[in-house]
Amino acid sequence: MYDLIIVGGGPAGLTAAVYALHKRLETLLISQDLGGKINYHLQLKGMEGHEIITGGDVVEKFKRQLEYLDFAHQLDRVTKVTARDRHLAVLTQSGRCYEARSVIIATGVTPQRLDVPGERCLLGRGLSYSAISHAQVFIEKEVALLGSSERALRGAAELAEIAKRVHLFLPERSEMDSPLGQKLRIHPQVKVYEDAEVCEIRGDQFVEGILVRYRGKMQEIPVDGLFIELGLVPNSQLAADLGITDSAGRIMVDAKCVTRCPGIFAAGDVTDTFIEQVLIAVGEGAKAALSASEYLL
Repeated sequence: MYDLIIVGGGPAGLTAAVYALHKRLETLLISQDLGGKINYHLQLKGMEGHEIITGGDVVEKFKRQLEYLDFAHQLDRVTKVTARDRHLAVLTQSGRCYEARSVIIATGVTPQRLDVPGERCLLGRGLSYSAISHAQVFIEKEVALLGSSERALRGAAELAEIAKRVHLFLPERSEMDSPLGQKLRIHPQVKVYEDAEVCEIRGDQFVEGILVRYRGKMQEIPVDGLFIELGLVPNSQLAADLGITDSAGRIMVDAKCVTRCPGIFAAGDVTDTFIEQVLIAVGEGAKAALSASEYLL
């Protein structure tokens, strides 16, 4: 029986594990990998070496500390978390069942993909799914963004302040009537494409252009990078039976990362708190571990 099991090895999960160990809790972190999104790096042509996510150096130290402590982590995929009489059970893909007095879920999100030619091979080579996290790399660059949600428009607005040109492709027009959408329509660095379809991402080693169907015609637009902002799907299926998710599948938490299910906490992008930044996820992971420690006391 563990004091605490942490599900997820990204920035929030790693931080929670380190804080829990410092509290002398019998802790186990279960994840398919250690590092999560800090394992991915963004490169642009002529700018090799730039990292996608700021704050990665901090999380790398936590990652190395966990790698050294073999007893504190297990590489596996958690399929379900269930509440039992006076404890919690964590089931994994390998068929194992771990028991704990408390659980922190920090499983992150999965971006919705476009599934067009060139997407998989150019991921991390000018192609990203988070403009808010990675816009700073595109100073004075030609960049495209696909998406029309509020999150997508925020990313486009941030890019418009630093990029040479922003090509904004709208698969739908749902949010363009908002104040931010109207501002983007008249921004001198933004070109808006209504009802556009991105058909292919082109480039040899890096993104060099995109093939678009626009106004009934196919055209290739040269760009240095592309952001696909079609939404993020919370990795919360393992908690589906606990009654702690909202209609979008995000785990609902209070200011202390506490869910409505006793003994279960959540941190990071899987929650209903907008994060998408490594250093914020680090803080939320620490907060969740401290809340779990207080609960156990």
